[in-house]
Amino acid sequence: MLRIAQDCVKNGHQVTIYTGEWRGDKPVPEMQVKILASHGWQNHQKHQALITAMHTELRHDNPDFIMGFNRMPALDAYFVADPCFIERAWHRGWWHKLSGRYQFFKAMENAVFAHEVNCQLLILNSNDIALYQKWYNTPISRFHSLPPNIPADRFFNTNREVARARLRQMFDLPADAYVILMVGSAFVRKGLDRVIKSLANLPQLLQTNTWLLAVGEDKPDAMRKLAKDYGVSRQVIIENGRNDIPLLMNGADLLAHLARTELAGLVIIEALTAGLPVLVTEVCGYAMHVEKAEAGIVLSTPFNQQACDTALATMLTTNRKVLWQKNAERYTQSIAASKSSTPEADLIAKFALHKMQHAA
Repeated sequence: MLRIAQDCVKNGHQVTIYTGEWRGDKPVPEMQVKILASHGWQNHQKHQALITAMHTELRHDNPDFIMGFNRMPALDAYFVADPCFIERAWHRGWWHKLSGRYQFFKAMENAVFAHEVNCQLLILNSNDIALYQKWYNTPISRFHSLPPNIPADRFFNTNREVARARLRQMFDLPADAYVILMVGSAFVRKGLDRVIKSLANLPQLLQTNTWLLAVGEDKPDAMRKLAKDYGVSRQVIIENGRNDIPLLMNGADLLAHLARTELAGLVIIEALTAGLPVLVTEVCGYAMHVEKAEAGIVLSTPFNQQACDTALATMLTTNRKVLWQKNAERYTQSIAASKSSTPEADLIAKFALHKMQHAA
């Protein structure tokens, strides 16, 4: 969101961000940030309160164009970064569909994807278009597939040997330690438990010198208990969100992204840009880029823990790591050279101009 907002500012537009929370430094003076209150006992009630507060501000500010990163009514465009809610919910028990949470999120998804709505949809994984059309009959003309954003300025051209040594110093690891990196909140959905099990199942000599570094905003207690139960608690490091992910990616041996569901997986592209080999599940939308780049291993569906164990051991010890690294860098550089550096901002400006012309 912030990158797209900054790209819009670079292109000469005024931007206001409406949010319920902001962590870190605000992007002042480039743009205005309005933090709005939300209240409620349950999560969906807080969402509703925040949306109500946003709509009040929007009516007052009357912006030319409204770009949303959460599903809600009155959006001109929506950044599709989450899987189809109703598709996932449909496979749960009938009692789940009676809950206030289900009714709320179904309504919010409908407000964005319904056939009669005029919300433009910026989508990361075009494979999911059919799912939304299945449930909402959304016109294909409203979907706009985005190329993966290549963060070359942050993840490329870092001295890999310096980063490697720095990472191991920060966490007091042996200089020759293997480091598996996992980046992403919602640890269960991103498959941290699967990585912990594979770490525990490595051959003994390899396991002794291998560490798992997991970075993300989530409650870590269950994962720490799992690591303890599997006898690898000493080798599992769980950190809250950090601002030095480029350093970690340039210093690790591989990225493990064993998600159970993932519309795209921007972290996969970040890893490839850094030249970090990737072990990823096929369900991730951006797993196809790992295959195209020939920069790691894609695990087929349904997930098999034993196959994952074998793949992890192979990736840590293979002499193909340097080849995967070069393939990843070459692939992402090629994409970066062939597309606009601000594709989302370009689309937003195009949509906004069209809206204003039709309103005149």
